[in-house]
Amino acid sequence: MTALRVFALAVAACVAAIGAAYAQDATTLKKEMVGQWELSTTERSKTCVVTMKGDAAGQGFKLELEPACKTALPFTKDIVAWSVKGLDIVRLQDATGESVIDFTEVEAGIFEGLRQGEGVYILQDLAAARSMAKSMDQMIGDWAMVRGNGQPVCGLTLTNTEAGPDNFQVFLKPKCDAAIAQFNPTQWKLERGQIILMSQSGEVWQFEADDNAQWRRVPDTADPLIMLRQ
Repeated sequence: MTALRVFALAVAACVAAIGAAYAQDATTLKKEMVGQWELSTTERSKTCVVTMKGDAAGQGFKLELEPACKTALPFTKDIVAWSVKGLDIVRLQDATGESVIDFTEVEAGIFEGLRQGEGVYILQDLAAARSMAKSMDQMIGDWAMVRGNGQPVCGLTLTNTEAGPDNFQVFLKPKCDAAIAQFNPTQWKLERGQIILMSQSGEVWQFEADDNAQWRRVPDTADPLIMLRQ
């Protein structure tokens, strides 16, 4: 067997392997997408439940939109089916198979899609989305910031008043420690299991829940700053 033929066979084997992996990835994604999903704006001010099915429907697969979808997200009125394009694109499509919006996975179970002139939309597992909403609700209210020795240094209130995409207003109470007063956070959000506080200048403080059901600023220091629910 000539070297050229060996090379050609090797190339053919690689192409076949890539094709098999492609088919496997696309098939896996199709299986994973069957179920109920929440389609929403990034801050979840407008939501819509989408039920994706595995039954063929024209150029894609069947789906059902809850009746409120067309009011909450008007572009959904054109969606009649879903499909997987390429390795990782989940397409919500119209009756001709054209894309109404395409989603790509940004983290496990969470997909992002962009509609020009409108912005970014999120598609995520319905149960996970509702769990996150419950977690957000639990964060709203009064908090105390204390040092590691338990000394109170500030009080603050996390609200559900929107202050931009994904962000909500936060207010400091009077008589805060100078460092916290200087930071002066005006917005907060819950992201990847962290409470994120943000100032108007763009400074960001991150807090993670620890084993004692309190939230510690990360990275940790010898004199930690802790948030406690009031």
